[in-house]
Amino acid sequence: MALTKEKKAEIVKKFGKDEHDTGSIEVQIAILTEEINALTEHFKTHKGDHHSKRGLLRKVGQRRSLLNYLVKNDVTRYRSVVKELGLRK
Repeated sequence: MALTKEKKAEIVKKFGKDEHDTGSIEVQIAILTEEINALTEHFKTHKGDHHSKRGLLRKVGQRRSLLNYLVKNDVTRYRSVVKELGLRK
C-alpha cells in the first residue's frame, strides 16, 4: 500500500516549504493521511486482512501523535492542516 513517488512528490509540493521538505509536520501528516485512506479503501474489499489492519492502526496512532504535537506548539498550523486534509467533521 505504499505511495508512488509521483503521489508523494505531489503531497510534498503541496504541503512542504519546497520540493525537498519531507520532514515537516504538515508533510508527514499529509502522507500518513493518504496512506490511511488507501488502506481504508483496501479494507472495503479485503475484510479479513488482519495483518494490514495492524499497520493501519499504527499509522493512525502516529498521525494522532503528530497532530497532538502540532496542536501543543502551533494551533494555527494545526487548524490549517486539519482543514486542508478534512480530518475533522
